[in-house]
Amino acid sequence: MQRYIFNPFSILMVLILIVAAIILIPFLFLGIIGGALTNLGFSWLQAIGLILLILIGSLVNIPVTTIREAKTPHTPPRGQFAPSLYEGMYREQPPARMTQVAVNLGGAVIPVLISAYLLFHTFVVMGDQALFILAGVGVLVVTIVTHHFARPVSGVGIATPFFIPPLAALICGILLGGGGMGSVVIAYVSGTLGTLIGADLLNFRKFGDLGAPVVSIGGAGTFDGIFLSGIIAAFLA
Repeated sequence: MQRYIFNPFSILMVLILIVAAIILIPFLFLGIIGGALTNLGFSWLQAIGLILLILIGSLVNIPVTTIREAKTPHTPPRGQFAPSLYEGMYREQPPARMTQVAVNLGGAVIPVLISAYLLFHTFVVMGDQALFILAGVGVLVVTIVTHHFARPVSGVGIATPFFIPPLAALICGILLGGGGMGSVVIAYVSGTLGTLIGADLLNFRKFGDLGAPVVSIGGAGTFDGIFLSGIIAAFLA
């Protein structure tokens, strides 16, 4: 059980996420974000609950499969956004020959469910097919950008500079959404799904090269980008 419930972040990263949450919650109380989420079916209380649930859920990893250590370990390339960028951000796990692949509750399961709800509300309830397609375009763009910058970090997972996915999602939301709730939906969905696909799923074959006992989809290395993408989307409201 201890392998699947743990804090993957260093004190520095925990402080960054806490500060981001503290900045966001007052806006929820003031109704700037809560009003927008209410239009999508959430109350301001539910919005705060979701944020807290995501933060707590980041400690929980749900095991899905096990892979063996690769015979030829992968060596991350030097240069742009090398692993040194992530030093001090995440806790390095002890080496292991067998890697348990898990799905992070707060960084994958809950954000994907929220994205699915937003897409359902957009396509079925609102009947906005154009926005649904634009959200798909946003996911594709963020996936490509995130995958370009994602790097395997031994003992951690697939890491991406935390500001890349939110920035890409913000640009997609503004350019494709044209403002209002369209921008919110596109920014959140593209930031969440694009990060998970571009960083973790497209690098799934490299999980066995990392030598970590647990590699979590949506966990260390990508959770921060997904969480901040949600904040960016909320501010667009």
